[in-house]
Parts: sequence; structure tokens; C-alpha cells
Amino acid sequence: MIRRSPIAGAVVVLGAASLVLAACGGSSSGGSSSSAPASSSAPAPESSSAEPAPSSDCKNSQLIVGTLLPATGSLAYLGPPEFAGVDLAVKEIDAAGGVLGQPVVNEYGDSGDTTTDIASQTVDSHLAKGVQVIIGAASSGVTFTVIDKITSNGVLQISPANTAPSLTDYPDNGLYFRTAPSDALQGAVQAANALDQGFTSGASIARQDPYGEGLQNAFVADFEAAGGTITSKLTYDPEAPSFEAEVAEIAATNPEFVQVVGFDESTKLIQEMIKQGIGPQDVQIYLADGNLSTTAFKDFPKDTMTGVIGTVPTGDPSVDLEAFNARLLEQDPALTDFAYGAQAYDATILVAIAAEYAGCADGTAIAAAMPQVANADGGGEACGTYADCVAIIQAGGQPNYDGVTGPLDFNEYGDPKAATIDVVQYLTNTKFESIEVVGPVEVPVP
Repeated sequence: MIRRSPIAGAVVVLGAASLVLAACGGSSSGGSSSSAPASSSAPAPESSSAEPAPSSDCKNSQLIVGTLLPATGSLAYLGPPEFAGVDLAVKEIDAAGGVLGQPVVNEYGDSGDTTTDIASQTVDSHLAKGVQVIIGAASSGVTFTVIDKITSNGVLQISPANTAPSLTDYPDNGLYFRTAPSDALQGAVQAANALDQGFTSGASIARQDPYGEGLQNAFVADFEAAGGTITSKLTYDPEAPSFEAEVAEIAATNPEFVQVVGFDESTKLIQEMIKQGIGPQDVQIYLADGNLSTTAFKDFPKDTMTGVIGTVPTGDPSVDLEAFNARLLEQDPALTDFAYGAQAYDATILVAIAAEYAGCADGTAIAAAMPQVANADGGGEACGTYADCVAIIQAGGQPNYDGVTGPLDFNEYGDPKAATIDVVQYLTNTKFESIEVVGPVEVPVP
């Protein structure tokens, strides 16, 4: 049965003994402001008739962003919509006059995955070119390999797709933000869905990295807190030649469902599950954003994936995401998946607004201005496009950007305060549809 969660506002309440999804009338504007540097380092413009003037200690007056997104590797299917989101944002920023009166420089960069050194090489190249902002990585594991190098150089890093809860309180000098919610939320939504389906016991298997373990731990904690039983909780090496032993261990526990958290190796894992009688046609399978794809399972026997449920962060239900995805298709007509394209777009627009508001394109100045131009409790005037936000700045005001994904208020850690999760179900091996929209909901702090 298709269920629609209330979209006027909801709160996920996480406790030691229960998980509740409850409706409320609030918005994402509550809570404390970011712990980024104080606003004195990123002053609002004093004149309403001119561009913000860079402060005397500003080193950069032209914004240079560098992408660190997966063109290759185990998460490469997420790359195209993210690259398209950045490119579309830069196109629209430049059409509105650029940042500080100059066009944005957009340096392309591949992140690869954690099996290569591509990300580190890309970061080195970006730093040599003087980028002030790096957009990415998509993989939380990749981010952990480069975040210290990025932030120690005074460069702001903003990811459209990092969801590992362990990144929330990572020491980053106030220079790390993300427009995707921590998996403390996605895990809670998956657990609630399993409980709603009437399941009382199930298994979880996840890739052994910050993303896989983070989402698995969140899901297991919430499912068990609500009284459910986890029959088997396993992690695996994504480079392993076979998953036979892991699947056999899960099968022996007779689970009612199996949560599978992984990247492109999930196809190989699910094939082994089918072989051992716990595939999608035998038990309920739950996928997540890392393996939710319209192309990964296309070669499976017909309708193998029918009924599989997945979850992915999405936009505020009040926003027309279909219209935005049409714009992404104009930017890249080859797109087949759209996950995190909107988050990449919003990340790019946000840093441009912050640089304009700060009057400086330095990474530290942009970071200081981010919560000021994003958080509703900062007292700014709401705006939904770069052009509209810049007009507010040029009139001497303070903007409050509400993006394609909805309000983008940040908590003290640089994480979104609230977000929306789309629960989808596969109709065929290559098509899924939304069956439940959960949000906007408060994102639990791990």
C-alpha cells in the first residue's frame, strides 16, 4: 500500500526504546547557528549601489571551485547528475553577473574511489590552481582521505552526497559542509519503513567503510530500539572475489528482510543472494542511496528487482524536482539517474552567494558567511535563485537561500538541520517509483 507521510513538517524522535515518526508544524529554521567563524570576518556590504568590496586581508576576488566527484570508480553512476548540478549552477551564476563581478572558474576533478589515489591527486591539482572551494566528494570514505589536506589549506569543502554520521563532528576548522543529511536520518527512515511493513526480524550487510557502517549502525540501532531483532549484522570487503560466505551466514538466520548497503558491488552481492535463496523474490530487500540505480541491475533476469525498496535523500516536497531534473537533462541529455544532482546544484549556488555576501572569495570568508546566507534564524530575506539573492545583497540586505532541496539551514557542524527522504520501490529492474516521502524532518545529530 502506498503511504504518504505528512509533508507540512515532521520530526524523527530517536530514543533508546523507540523510534517515532511524528507530524508537527515546524520548519528547518530552528536550532543553533553554525560554529563557523564569527560574522565579523564576513561583513555584509555597506553600500546598496555597488558590489561588496573585498576586505583588506582578502586574497581572492574571483571564485574558483573545483569538483571532486566520481567520474570513475565504484560510485561512478552518481557522478553525472552531480557534475551536471555543478555545471548548471555555474552557468546560472555567470548569467546573473558572476561572483564579485567576475565569472566563476569551474575546475573539473575526478574523485575515483578509495581503491585509488585519484582523489588525492585531484586535490593536489586543485590546490595548485588556487581553488577556494572543493565540491565533493560523493563517497564519505573518499572524503576521509582528503579532508585534512583540504581544510588545512584554508579551502572550504562542501559535499553534495556525503552521508556518513562520523563526518558530523570531524575536526575540520569550520571548513566542511554538506547539503546531504547524515545517515542518522536515512537509517531511521529505513527502520521505520521495515516496522511499518510488519517486519520483526531481519539482517543487514554493508560495505566496510564509513558510509556502509554508518548507515548500517543507524538502521540497526533504530530497528532494535523499536523492538525489532537483527538476525545477522555483517560487513564485507567490497573488493572481495566472492560474497558466498557472508550470504550463507545471513541465509542461515532466516531473515524476513535484508538491508544491503553498498555501491556497484551490490549487483554481485545480490546475485549471490539469489543463488542462495534470499534474493529479492524470496525476502524483502532494502537498498540505499549508494546502490539505488536505474542501470546497475538491467542485466538481471526480468523483474528480479520488482518490489525492492530503496531510500535516497531528495528535495523538499514543495519544490518541483521534476522541473529541476528537466533542467539537468538540458545540461546533460545522457543522464539516467538524478540522485544528488539537486544537492550539488545547491552546494554551488550557496558558496557563490556566500562569497558575494562576504565580499571575498577566500575559503575561510565563504565558510563564515555560509550559515548567514543559509539559515532562516539569521534574519535574512528569503530568496530562491542566485540572481534574487545577489539582488538582496546589492540592496544592502542579507539573503536567506532556500534551494532546490528546500531550506538549507546548517547546524553547528555544517550538516543540514532538516532534510527529506524519498522511499522508492522498484517496478522493474530499471525503474522505480516513489511510494513515500518522509519530510522535511529534523536530522538527528549522531
